[in-house]
Amino acid sequence: MNARVRRVLEYDKMKEQLKAHAASSLGRQKIDALTPYTDLAAAKKEQERTYEGTKVLRLKGQAPLGGIRSIYAHVKRAQIGGMLHPDELMEVADTIYASRRLKSFIETMVEEEVELPLLLELVREIVPLTDLERAIKQCIDDHGEVMDGASPALRSVRQQIRTSEAEVRSKLEQLIRSSGQQKKLSDAIVTIRNDRYVIPVKQEYRTSFGGIVHDQSSSGATLFIEPQSVVQMNNKLREARVKERQEVERILQELSAHVQEHTDELVQNSDYLAELDFLFCKAYYAKAIDAVQPRLNDEGRFRFKQARHPLISQEEVVPIDVELGDDFSSLVITGPNTGGKTVTLKTAGLLTMMAQSGLFLPVDEDSEAAVFTDVFADIGDEQSIEQNLSTFSSHMTNIVDILQHINHTSLVLFDEIGAGTDPTEGAALAVSILDYVYQTGAKLIATTHYSELKGYAYNREGVMNASVEFDVDTLSPTYRLLIGVPGRSNAFAISRRLGLDENIIQNAEKEIDAENRQVEKMITSLDEKRRDAEQEMTEAAQIREQAEELHKELEQRIQAWNNQKEKLMKEAEEKAEAEVKKAQQKAEDIIRDLRDLQKEGYHVKEHQFIDAKKGLDEAAPKLTKRQKQIKKQAQKAQSFSPGDEVRVLSFGQKGQVLEKVNNKEYQVQLGIMKVNVKAEDMEKVKAEPVKQPSRPVTTVSRNTHVKPELDLRGMRYEEAMHKVEKYLDDAVLAGYPQVHIIHGKGTGALRKGVKELLKKHPSVNQTRDGGMNEGGMGNTVVQLK
Repeated sequence: MNARVRRVLEYDKMKEQLKAHAASSLGRQKIDALTPYTDLAAAKKEQERTYEGTKVLRLKGQAPLGGIRSIYAHVKRAQIGGMLHPDELMEVADTIYASRRLKSFIETMVEEEVELPLLLELVREIVPLTDLERAIKQCIDDHGEVMDGASPALRSVRQQIRTSEAEVRSKLEQLIRSSGQQKKLSDAIVTIRNDRYVIPVKQEYRTSFGGIVHDQSSSGATLFIEPQSVVQMNNKLREARVKERQEVERILQELSAHVQEHTDELVQNSDYLAELDFLFCKAYYAKAIDAVQPRLNDEGRFRFKQARHPLISQEEVVPIDVELGDDFSSLVITGPNTGGKTVTLKTAGLLTMMAQSGLFLPVDEDSEAAVFTDVFADIGDEQSIEQNLSTFSSHMTNIVDILQHINHTSLVLFDEIGAGTDPTEGAALAVSILDYVYQTGAKLIATTHYSELKGYAYNREGVMNASVEFDVDTLSPTYRLLIGVPGRSNAFAISRRLGLDENIIQNAEKEIDAENRQVEKMITSLDEKRRDAEQEMTEAAQIREQAEELHKELEQRIQAWNNQKEKLMKEAEEKAEAEVKKAQQKAEDIIRDLRDLQKEGYHVKEHQFIDAKKGLDEAAPKLTKRQKQIKKQAQKAQSFSPGDEVRVLSFGQKGQVLEKVNNKEYQVQLGIMKVNVKAEDMEKVKAEPVKQPSRPVTTVSRNTHVKPELDLRGMRYEEAMHKVEKYLDDAVLAGYPQVHIIHGKGTGALRKGVKELLKKHPSVNQTRDGGMNEGGMGNTVVQLK
């Protein structure tokens, strides 16, 4: 697919949109090199990579791509023995950290049972290089400066520098504060010239201080003099700075040598980071243009439903349905200028190239795209001024080149084929060219003004007419593509709307031959039938929608009635059981009194007690067979969802529903056991209201950024501790009784640090590890005071 085709189909403009979502220059370089794949397997793999990227964004909201730098030049210079600057070394360290964080991010998602095979394949090849990252960050700070702690020698020499500077400044400040010397100074300050401390002295007093003149003001009235009394001290300071520079260079050379040892791994990591940045760039772009994954085939068949051109704003674009390669392999589009024919052509071509590049498409679900070996296009006025070619000659030059290269795996797009010459000859030539393309087996979409081509599709199998709709009432195009209907002439209708004399219009109609009038009548009839069919479809859809709403409402009413019936039955049972228990308790009291009387000497036989107790037990109401059946059906009708608290009747224990096994059974967590339980053997347990701890309540507007959980995964230790402290304060102000600190499992260092901090924090009441459904050891649940 040559550069000219990519330009006329605006593929390069689309890539500029794509670049806006790249996180680094590595990703942008990959986009610059992007071209459509011509192999179905390769295109499908790229589509799957994009799909995995969109899955990550859907589940996590974003991917941690910050810190990625292009370090190829740095690594190359280190490889040949060059010394890297501190900021270059920090870019190396930042890139190592970014690769390690992204690797951990993807691997953690896979551990959480998210299927990301292609992403996992990429990140598994990343080498962490933690030692190199640590060595650089122990020597260079975030501002790109070599730290004192980089070596004992550097710490010592910098301490010497600070001491010498203090001595020099102290000596000069004593000098400028002297009342006898102040009149000789232009200003009572100590400044620096040529890396030496000096004072500003008036020109006429230049000999009063001795020493060295380093500079003068632009007027010459002020000299910057290093007094003789501090020359030796400044010399000592200068020597210390030379030692500092030498030690810094030694440290940088040592770090550069460390980078040199890992050049292969760093280049490999950068290659994989470029792939990952590019992959997520495609995912972000898909989200931005509301795109979906198309099915791919290599059979020359595409079907774009509600397709939108990605370069036209969503507020202005009119979605179209366009298809090719199934019932017909050639599509001829007719219609007025500015009606959308060229946009339709470009949309079909650009979406095809995007699909072959592994990009999602701005279309509806269930759309399909084809993988072609070549896409050819002759669109727009491509005449060459240098060659002095006319419009027709320019188009014909392009068409000749296209016809020499097409085959059955090509997609060909012709805009205004045959235009720019005599209409009769142009139409005849257009028909012949279309026939030639059809015979090669290539897939074709062509636009034209010629009325002779309106009947083209009716005489040839595998060719379909289409048109862009025009609203005569508003005298404007609707930009809708109508497949199966050729474009009708609107000249007479528009003239009538604009008020042209009817006699003139009728005389013009007589000039058109009978065959053309018959074609126009046929097209008009087809257009009217299409409008009627669309109206009937709209009405049918409305009726269906109303029926579905009515059905849904009836289902809700039936469910509400069943729930009410069940509730009343349960209340009646509970009331009856309460009355019986009350009567039994009263009877027990009477029997106890009788026994007390018996002990006091009254004669009461034992079998009388037994008969009385048996009669009380038999007085309890029994459920009828019908009531038992209704109760059993009500238990069966209960539906349970994962996470529901239930009581297993046969065990008499409470548990939590994990998942639905089938229509009759659920998997339930009972203590440390997981058991399959029938629905009829369970009942839901009503959740008891959580009692809030009694404490003063501060009314605070809960900001949207204060969430009930804090995710620390991927953060450095110091950053994480700072985040936890700030978050706990925000959570207390927001009024949260409980929050979750998500630190992951990892090496355990971050988890241990969080636990220690929480023990000492005054706002923390108690902590516990997360449950099975709360992330386990990777999550700490915090009860706040």
